[in-house]
Amino acid sequence: MQNWIFDIRSRSFVLLVAAFVFVSLLVIFEITENFDQSITTFVFEHSGNHTVNFIMQLITESGDSFYMLGFGILMLLIKKTRRIGITLMILIVLSTLLTGYIKCGVDRDRPDFNYVGVSFPVEISRDTFALFCEGGFNASYPSGHAARSMIFGIILGYALSERFPRGAYLLLLYPILVSISRVYVFQHYPMDVIGGAILGVMLAGVMAKRTKLYKIFEKSKS
Repeated sequence: MQNWIFDIRSRSFVLLVAAFVFVSLLVIFEITENFDQSITTFVFEHSGNHTVNFIMQLITESGDSFYMLGFGILMLLIKKTRRIGITLMILIVLSTLLTGYIKCGVDRDRPDFNYVGVSFPVEISRDTFALFCEGGFNASYPSGHAARSMIFGIILGYALSERFPRGAYLLLLYPILVSISRVYVFQHYPMDVIGGAILGVMLAGVMAKRTKLYKIFEKSKS
């Protein structure tokens, strides 16, 4: 996964910024509204299986910033994974704040379907935080869960890529599942999770470079 880590002046970063701006404009001007509504309606009409509901709720809650910060702290306490922990914690906080402020600017309403799932210990989380902007809590674009889970998948995948060059890519299944779960529990439209995923890739690639995450490989060889 070496190619997933890049500099802010690289072509990859510029293309990702362009892609995020493009998707954002599609959402702002409601060009994809029919697509989003049709997918959400389809999910509403075909959901209801108790087992699937429970699995989706479990997956979607795993993308909450509280649990991810806890994992980052755990990585921070272990000497060998300290650089990974620092990178994860910075990115989780940064992505949560950034998606919150973007939500305030775009101000897109969440899906108007009420999710009725199985009994679960906690409520379906939204965890948007933007100082001086309360409206972002009920806004939909982009998905903070999708951004954080993509960051999680890339950073851990990169950390494992030296020993498991092919298997590390399996960690990208995690952000895919989280994104699907956010649509399933009617917290986001498909374009919301696409925008969040692009933002997550962009932040993870740059911050991994800034925190010199690649040095974990140098230590493992010494």
